[in-house]
Amino acid sequence: MTKTLIQNALVIDGTGTAPKEGQVVVVEDNKVAYVGPSENYEKQGDEQVVDAKGGTVLPGLIDTHVHMMMEYSPLSQRLTTPFSYMYYQAQEYLNNTVQAGVTTVRDALGTDLGVKQAVDNGLITGPRLQISVNALTITGGHGDGTQLNGDVIDILPSGHRGMPDGRCDGVAEVRKKTREMLRAGADVIKVHATGGVLSPTDHPEFTQFSLEELEAIVEEANFRKGVKVMAHAQGAEGIKNAVKAGIHSIEHGIFIDDEAADLMVENGTYLVPTLLAPVSVLETADEKGMPQSAVDKTEEVIEQHKISFKRAYDKGVKIAMGTDAGVMKHGTNLRELALMRDAGMDAMDTIVSTTKTAAECLGWNEQLGTLEEGKLADLVITNVNPVEDLDALANNDNVQYVMKDGKVEKNQL
Repeated sequence: MTKTLIQNALVIDGTGTAPKEGQVVVVEDNKVAYVGPSENYEKQGDEQVVDAKGGTVLPGLIDTHVHMMMEYSPLSQRLTTPFSYMYYQAQEYLNNTVQAGVTTVRDALGTDLGVKQAVDNGLITGPRLQISVNALTITGGHGDGTQLNGDVIDILPSGHRGMPDGRCDGVAEVRKKTREMLRAGADVIKVHATGGVLSPTDHPEFTQFSLEELEAIVEEANFRKGVKVMAHAQGAEGIKNAVKAGIHSIEHGIFIDDEAADLMVENGTYLVPTLLAPVSVLETADEKGMPQSAVDKTEEVIEQHKISFKRAYDKGVKIAMGTDAGVMKHGTNLRELALMRDAGMDAMDTIVSTTKTAAECLGWNEQLGTLEEGKLADLVITNVNPVEDLDALANNDNVQYVMKDGKVEKNQL
């Protein structure tokens, strides 16, 4: 049995309670054994002591919307990169994510079962993965890589072994496609309920899939021991259809109106806002060769995105942190927290959304999300109090220690 004692720390336990001084955290093997006042813990003498040096201990951070198999790149680069090369690139993306203090992610499209198993089995370093494999989309909708000239240029390759093509139309096809994703190892089903920014032939406000199709997808997912459905949903009508169909989380939510927010509260639907995504599109448009259509649509919606986020927050919608990492560089995930604060969220609430609420959204809250006895030993130590300085989290050097499942993945103390 291995035992680690973290001392000289400020503790933020992820529940939303105020930071606590004079605390210690004790880990035995891969579980949290004690969190509390240092004077109430009697040292056994066999602990490996970690001095947090006055830093802050938090639960391992969770990003509920990433794409681990990609970082957006110019078209010329994608066309000249061999297929298998993306798997080796992903090892760097996965490691960069852990180095940022993100120990668990939900992949929203593009990561297959083999990558998840490679992380689980210790072949490569990465965050704990919940995968959707590929997203369901309509012909001509967000996720259909068919360009205006008729060529098909997907951001990520699909239709290969382990990665079923996601295009489907009609109730019968969406049922079958949902079953294909589950067969391929999906932990969660991803559906595109509206158009999007990066797709060439639609708009974020365009509605995709009928209510009946969305209901069929949710029904099929629920047949498999309650598998949840996450929906890329940006336009108000598509958001409302997704919520009415029983979809578990709304991704992006750019055009949430009062009716949509009220429906989400009534149904317990999560919002995963990804405020960093449009910011990153505008920041890297020239470098990454973003299509002009994507830039134009981003400029059109970026302020509305913040307004909708604040509306949802004020209404009491459950908000889980997500970034759309892959649109931007992996490892920059924690920029999202300051963006949420700047859009009107309380600083502590941004941390809860990245820990406790994110774990609840993934259905893993019994094991993750808070520093509590008996939970898995996922934790990070920062050299700042993030409640007072969320902006500092954008610099990975301020995340000095990362433990995932009891294993130290980073130690710069």
